[in-house]
Amino acid sequence: MVRLSHSDFSAARWRKSSYSNTQGGDCVEVADGFTGIVPVRDSKDPARPGLVVSDGAWGAFVGSLK
Repeated sequence: MVRLSHSDFSAARWRKSSYSNTQGGDCVEVADGFTGIVPVRDSKDPARPGLVVSDGAWGAFVGSLK
């Protein structure tokens, strides 16, 4: 896992988790389109640095939630 500054993903297209909602149920956002990595950030505080995980680790994480 790598910590990156906000400016490293200034052009990223972030999408919220399907579990986020308009009643304060924000959780995480991920950015698509990066080869081999998945940038992740807190949707409640997007200005803070995000985390980057490998696509394999992200797939295992999402798979364990199902």
